[in-house]
Amino acid sequence: LRMPRRGLVIQARTRWLLLGLALLFSLILLMYLLECAPQTDGNGSLPGVIGENMGKEYYQALLQEQEEHYQNRATSLKRQIAQLKQELQEMSDKLKSLQEKKSPKVNSMNYQGTKEQAPNDLLEFLHSQIDKAEVSVGAKLPSEYGVIPFESFTSMKVFQLEMGLTRHPEEKPVRKDKRDELMEVIEAGLEVINNPDEEDGQDEDDGVGERQLYNENDFIEGYYRTERDKGTQYELFYKKMDGMEYRHVTLFRPFGPLMKVKSETVDISRSIINIIVPLAGRTEAFAQFMQNFRDVCIHQDKRVHLTVVYFGQDGLSEVRGILESVARETNFHNYTIVSLNEEFNRGRGLDMGARAWEKGEVLMFFCDVDIYFTAEFLNSCRLNAEPGKKVFYPVVFSLYNPAIVYANQDIPPPVEQQLVHKKDSGFWRDFGFGMTCQYRTDFLTVGGFDLEVKGWGVEDVHLYRKYLHGDLIVIRTPVPGLFHLWHEKHCADELTPEQYRMCIQSKAMNEASHSHLGMLVFREEIETHLRKQAYRTNSESAG
Repeated sequence: LRMPRRGLVIQARTRWLLLGLALLFSLILLMYLLECAPQTDGNGSLPGVIGENMGKEYYQALLQEQEEHYQNRATSLKRQIAQLKQELQEMSDKLKSLQEKKSPKVNSMNYQGTKEQAPNDLLEFLHSQIDKAEVSVGAKLPSEYGVIPFESFTSMKVFQLEMGLTRHPEEKPVRKDKRDELMEVIEAGLEVINNPDEEDGQDEDDGVGERQLYNENDFIEGYYRTERDKGTQYELFYKKMDGMEYRHVTLFRPFGPLMKVKSETVDISRSIINIIVPLAGRTEAFAQFMQNFRDVCIHQDKRVHLTVVYFGQDGLSEVRGILESVARETNFHNYTIVSLNEEFNRGRGLDMGARAWEKGEVLMFFCDVDIYFTAEFLNSCRLNAEPGKKVFYPVVFSLYNPAIVYANQDIPPPVEQQLVHKKDSGFWRDFGFGMTCQYRTDFLTVGGFDLEVKGWGVEDVHLYRKYLHGDLIVIRTPVPGLFHLWHEKHCADELTPEQYRMCIQSKAMNEASHSHLGMLVFREEIETHLRKQAYRTNSESAG
């Protein structure tokens, strides 16, 4: 019985001996690591274990590490800037060599122009834009029409001179880019005031404690104008509510040199346009439309299909007769007539015309019977619409009532002679979105027209907004080859209040220019004056 007990004691002592040896080995290893560790200045104890100096050194090490990180980042950015400058220099040299190859006899003026377009230092070029702009020194102008006017703005509104027919003398900036631009400018002015440079001539504390800081509420008003080849100038004014001193900041956003975005060849030789015209009655206007269609589409362009969507039965046979007559005389058979025995609805008519096409993808031109277009416009239609990428919304030039425009003539001139872009002959219909060029798949993808809308006007805007809310690019621009011919407008009683208001507004805009309408308003006064003048002349002759 003693032997097993003794064996257990020996086994336990052996375990304790091994454990002690392990602890001794660990202690020796720890001492060795401490001896081999790099020495630090001051106290060399482990951080966070002994003494209060350990915590300071630990955080100092962290700060130093962060500082080195940011220094490395700054060095990297400087290196990237240097590389970009070098690439810009190389591009400038290439551009210069290309210019020299294209024109071997380059004189000093051409070389100077090349240097201005591709300067060695981009910052120097931007400063040169400021020097050339009318910021510090006035420019000599040939007449009062050469002045570039400013537009005034506050933090909430813009006061503008060029209004068109959809903009107002005073309005809130609706476009996001305009809102963002003005807010950025106001904040940049605050940054200049609150963090002045030495050249600004501001004392740090003006001898009265801390400098006053300005915020957005201290912005009073500003002015801006754009010289299209140089940049935009901003004049900003700030004032504290309880102060009498204004702070004036001038900023300039210089335009950089032109940059190529893309260069491509566009083949429109096989691009067919399906011209869709909704119609109800108005057969005389349709006959005039077909005369223009014959001259432009059949004789010149020769790459169109005409779809007429006719509502009702009254006048349908006359429309068919006009189409058949044109087909016989010109051998043109690329047309479709869709008959709907229902009340006129422009959106439904265009939607039915789009769906009636059964040959796959096609470029569509939504047109009205009162529209006059040229062959050049049809090419603009092809160039500015692209399936899945772009839709074209041209601004139409709307002609005034020829009976008023040409009141001093016995009869108005032929339509072809009325197609001029003058202030008293018409206006850009920038509130209208009915004429558009878009591909069939894009039209169907956005869901087409809102067919619940009946009557005049609103369905066009709904479709336009669908594209604005999507990913396609909307090309909106006035075009010289698209005219809306004047015709008598009737606003039906069954229109909703919004539709009726839009119809009346369009009717008023359509009639005549401001000056011609003024002549109508003051007609009696003018006639009275003419009678007095005639009486005075006759009296002098008799005397």
